[in-house]
Amino acid sequence: MGATKTEHFTDRQNQLATLAKALGHPARVAILDYLLKVDVCICSDIVNELPLAQPTISQHLKELKNADLIKGNIEGNSICYCINEKELEVFQTYFTNITDKMKIKKSTCC
Repeated sequence: MGATKTEHFTDRQNQLATLAKALGHPARVAILDYLLKVDVCICSDIVNELPLAQPTISQHLKELKNADLIKGNIEGNSICYCINEKELEVFQTYFTNITDKMKIKKSTCC
């Protein structure tokens, strides 16, 4: 089993890989979908929305937060989560560039 050699890649490539990894689970995509729908929420709202246990949702929230896709503010005994729009813009820019280049290239490959 080889070690990941992230130092061989650019900061942007590593950032995009971290974002992709965070989005690599359907529960995390569902959490982002829910946050988009309600704008802000607390963890217990997400637990009521998804068919997962609270500790599982907390773990997924942690992964999304580590990737900077969401932000959380403590309000009393609860944490209010929202989407980090700046980080999603990085992803959006990346995919926009890909699709723009594909339109220009109009590849006949494969």
